[in-house]
Amino acid sequence: MINPRTIGFIALAGAILGYGGLWPVSKTALEFTPPFWYASIRISIGAVILFGVLLATGKLRLPKRHDMPLVLNVGIFMMAIYTLMMHIALVYVDAGRAALLGYTTPIWVLPAAYFLLKERPSRRRLLGLAVALAGLIVLFNPGSFDWTDTDVVIGNLLLLGCGLSWSVSIIHIRKHTPVRTPLQLAPFQLSLAAVLIAIMAIIFDPWPVWTGDAIQIGVFTYGGIMGTAVAMLSVTTAVRYLPTVVSTVGLLGVPVFALALSVIFLGEQLTVDLATGVILILAGIGLVSVPDRRPAAP
Repeated sequence: MINPRTIGFIALAGAILGYGGLWPVSKTALEFTPPFWYASIRISIGAVILFGVLLATGKLRLPKRHDMPLVLNVGIFMMAIYTLMMHIALVYVDAGRAALLGYTTPIWVLPAAYFLLKERPSRRRLLGLAVALAGLIVLFNPGSFDWTDTDVVIGNLLLLGCGLSWSVSIIHIRKHTPVRTPLQLAPFQLSLAAVLIAIMAIIFDPWPVWTGDAIQIGVFTYGGIMGTAVAMLSVTTAVRYLPTVVSTVGLLGVPVFALALSVIFLGEQLTVDLATGVILILAGIGLVSVPDRRPAAP
């Protein structure tokens, strides 16, 4: 039997790899695909994949009535609202910077976890949180963009809203004891999000054009498999099995990975500020991830 903490950390690694790669991939996709259509299609692909896995393993079940609030919450806040804001923002903001602002979740989650869930993190984990947030502030550097550009300001505000939207779901996941597993709930949550975003795409976006070239196939394949199916399932599993402070600070590995990929593949510039921020975030993740010492037996 695998230790739940081990499951949580494996899932956290999957979330970092899946969502970290999604930011530069989505930035590339939006060069030739309307944002809402790309979001809806990749999420639909992820849902179909997970439905297929459950059907093949004989574990496909409808959500119980007890789990419906969780299906609605994750489908709307973690997937639909977050994804809509993310894809709009990526039109105006570089992928690396966008990922950093989109993962300001610890700022919102940890106070809520303290007051609503009565979670009391250790001093070391609080120190890790402070170090990681310091890194996030260094990376953000609000003096580095043009505040007179309305589109850029709106893009950055939408990304802050992404962090708040995710926080709503994370707290709910921590409070809810589900009947079905995260894998059994995930395709229904994704399907709800895909439908809601498709409605927005029909209203606001032009119809997408399918060219079938390698880049277009690649961004939809990655976005559907790693950036949706694997990543979303990994996040909900990590949040379920790890303490709130560990999962939320650990997820700051996503923007670090996204930033690295954006520098390598999209030509975004690596500065001293970026390097310093990355080091601080990684140090903070290390501090919160080490297990607390258990008191010695009498």
